Amino acid sequence: MKFEVTILGSSSATPVYNRNPTAQLLNCNEKFYLIDCGEGTQQQLIRYGFKANKIDFIFISHLHGDHYFGLIGLLSSLHLNGRIKPMVIFAPAALADILALQFEHSETVIRYPIEFVAVQADEPRQIFENADLTVETIILNHRIPCTGFSFVQKKRLRKLIVEKLEAEQIPIEYYPMLKRGVDLDLPDGRVLLNVEYTTDSERPKKYCYCSDTLFDESYFETIKGCDTLYHEATFLHEMIDRANQTHHTTALQAAQVAKDTGAVKLLIGHFSSRYKTLQPLLEEARSVFENTELAIEGNTYSI
Repeated sequence: MKFEVTILGSSSATPVYNRNPTAQLLNCNEKFYLIDCGEGTQQQLIRYGFKANKIDFIFISHLHGDHYFGLIGLLSSLHLNGRIKPMVIFAPAALADILALQFEHSETVIRYPIEFVAVQADEPRQIFENADLTVETIILNHRIPCTGFSFVQKKRLRKLIVEKLEAEQIPIEYYPMLKRGVDLDLPDGRVLLNVEYTTDSERPKKYCYCSDTLFDESYFETIKGCDTLYHEATFLHEMIDRANQTHHTTALQAAQVAKDTGAVKLLIGHFSSRYKTLQPLLEEARSVFENTELAIEGNTYSI
């Protein structure tokens, strides 16, 4: 099953050096989840070949503009392009009022349903579930209420050993039960032990998205053992005082988070506009956690 994330924006407060404010597109089994929606997200979707109408779920971490200023334009364009299926938005409660005010003063009546789910930044909780994954909030430490999001795949059905089933002429009507892990007694007296005709599916993967936050061990438990951790790394560690003042994280600290929580891979992003080249941030992070990559816009990373 496909489980991957494409970086649409990796800059911090402002667009600079061909980097855009934060936005990511998560693909889980060809269902698309937009994570934050900074200015320019629509154009980035077009640039990298994604159809905005395939997005059915949007997750907004907090109400600093670089994480949601692209949302009103995206929702409006979907309206103009004839969308009729619902859109579900998970975000701080005040965003519903902000969107309503913008639509009111532009005299826009969106033709498709928007379901708004208010996200509270008080304690981790599951906010979404479907057949493919669950989503849990990560309570971050920023200047305003802010949540990250943990996307966890559900365990898939077992894989059939089709060659063996066909060789023994097992009727296909028994396949679904075998995939669910059931042992079977056939009418002809044969007993099918599930473990002999199936193999285990791939281990479910976990993607954790930590947007703006101080280095704070309080959220470590929620993100333990993730396969890919995206963590903001706004500054080099020489700017630690500035990071603390603005409630952000350094590249060194982001790497320490990955190390301390047992992540397999680290993606760093939310780069300050003071850095034209990002290599020093990458090198600093890799000095603590080797399996680190830069969140480069247009790149897709397998979870």
